Amino acid sequence: MSYKEKAEEMRANLRTLYKSAPEATRGFGTLSKAVKEAGVLEERQKELIATGMALVMRCEPCIISHVEALVKLGVTREELSDVIAMGIQMSGGPGLMYGARALACYDEFAAA
Repeated sequence: MSYKEKAEEMRANLRTLYKSAPEATRGFGTLSKAVKEAGVLEERQKELIATGMALVMRCEPCIISHVEALVKLGVTREELSDVIAMGIQMSGGPGLMYGARALACYDEFAAA
């Protein structure tokens, strides 16, 4: 399954969850919006941080979501590679494996 297909499946699953747990998901959405809009960091910096955290937490759906956002924000492959390198430093072998997925995901979305 391609990363684009995984992203589409993830969004479909989230739509189902939104209907099943509207208050919790609405609360999470409010938090996400507030975090992105507030503070001194730019959105691209926040998305780079979130991607690194997703990598270290080993959450492929989060990696896909944040890498897709990075591509839309114009983040370069080299910038993502720096984040991946930090993720590897912080989490060792698993970071290496999920870092490879993050880079493959970036390449697929950037090529589209």
